[in-house]
Amino acid sequence: MEKFNEISAAMLVQVQQFDFWWQLLALAAALILASLTNRRLQRLMERQNTQDTGLRHLAVRSIQRLLWPLTALAVLIPAKILFELNGLPVQILAVAVPVLVALAVIRLAVYILRKAFNVSPLLKSSENLLAGIIWIGVLLHLAGWLPGLLAVLDSRAMTVGETRISVLAVFKLVFMVALAFTLAIWLADLISQRVQRSAHISPSMQVGFAKFSKFILITIAFLVALNAVGINLSSLAVFGGALGVGLGFGLQRIASNFISGFILVFDRSIKPGDIITVGENFGWVEQLNARYVVVRNREGVDTLIPNENLITSEVINWSYADTNVRMIIKVQISYDDDPEQALALMLECAKVSPRVLDEPMPTVRLMEFADSGIALELRVWITDMEKGTAEIRSAINLAIWRAFKQNKITIPYPQRDLHIKSGWPTAPEQLTKDAD
Repeated sequence: MEKFNEISAAMLVQVQQFDFWWQLLALAAALILASLTNRRLQRLMERQNTQDTGLRHLAVRSIQRLLWPLTALAVLIPAKILFELNGLPVQILAVAVPVLVALAVIRLAVYILRKAFNVSPLLKSSENLLAGIIWIGVLLHLAGWLPGLLAVLDSRAMTVGETRISVLAVFKLVFMVALAFTLAIWLADLISQRVQRSAHISPSMQVGFAKFSKFILITIAFLVALNAVGINLSSLAVFGGALGVGLGFGLQRIASNFISGFILVFDRSIKPGDIITVGENFGWVEQLNARYVVVRNREGVDTLIPNENLITSEVINWSYADTNVRMIIKVQISYDDDPEQALALMLECAKVSPRVLDEPMPTVRLMEFADSGIALELRVWITDMEKGTAEIRSAINLAIWRAFKQNKITIPYPQRDLHIKSGWPTAPEQLTKDAD
C-alpha cells in the first residue's frame, strides 16, 4: 500500500503542473490521429486482401493488427523528440512509447500463436480480449504497480487443510490451466493431423489414437497446472477418491459411453464411412466421438447414437467385410401366366443397372403358390452399398413392369371368391314370395 500511496502522490504533483497537460494533449492527438489513419488503411487493405491466401494473407492480417499502435508511435515519437529539444518534461510520453510498442508486440504474438495453434473458434473470438489482458499486465509492470498489486492479491487468502489458497493463486491457476489446456489441445491436434496423413493406419485407429492422446495430454496438462501453482497433489487424494465414487454412481452412463467409444475404436467394428443399421436408424457413420456416434441418413439428418447402444444392442454393419450385398426383389404373377417366361424376363431385367455384379450371377426362383398368384424372386448382388439400394431397386422394378406389360403378364392384386352353398333362396320368385 505504501507503493500505491507514493505513486498517487507523485501523480497528484504531476497533474498540478502545466507541462503535464501538454504531454497529455500530445498523447491524445497521437491516439486520435492514429485511429483516423487506421480506419482508412484498414478499409484499403481489406479491399486488396479479399483474394489473398497463404503467407500473403497471414502477412496482411499481421500488419492490420499493428497499424493502430504503429501509427500512434509514428506521431508520438516525433512529439517526444520535439519536447526534449525544447527542454520540456516527457515522463508521460516516455511511458506511452514502450506501452504502445508492447501493445504492438502482444497483438502480433497472440495472432501468430492463434494461427499456429489453430485451437478453437473460442480463441479467435477472444483474441482482442487476451491481448488486452496481457497488455494491461505489461502496463502495470511498466508503471511499477504490478508488485504491489500482486502483494495485495496474495494477502487475501484462506487455508483449506494444509493448503493456502489466495486470490493470486486462483488467478495463477486459471492462467496455468488455460495455457496448459491450449498447449495440450494443440499438441493433440498436431498428432491427429500427423496420424491422419498415414496411409498405413485404418480410419478407426486414427480416431482412437487421436482420442487417447487428447485425453492423456489434457489430464497431464491439468496435473501440471495444479503443481505449477503450488497445490500439493497428494492432498487431493482423499477428494479424488470421494469424487471417483460420486462419478461412479452419478455419471455411470457417461463413463459407459466414454469407455464404449474406445472399445468401438480399437476393435474396429465401426469406423467412419461405414453403413450401419441400429434399430430404426440407417445411415452412414460420419464421426466417432467420445460419447456418441454421428450417423447421417439419406435425408441428410444426423442422428447421435450413444456409444453404449452400439456395444449392447444389435448393429448391422453393411460394409464391415466389403460393400457387396445381395438384394432380393419379390414379384407375383397371375396363375394364367407362364412362370418360366416371367423368370426369364426378370433375369434379363437385372442387367439394367451397372452396379449389379456378374459374379455371383443374378438368379431367379419360384418361391410359392400364394393366394393371389405365383410368388417369384429375383436375387442380385450389387456393389457400392454406400450409394444405397433404392435407386437399383426402383430401376429393376420399373424394367420388370415394362417387360411384363409388353409380354402381357399380369401382376395380380389380392381377391376373394365367395361360393354360396345353402341357406339362401335360389330363385327370384322365392324372394317375392317371402316378401308377401
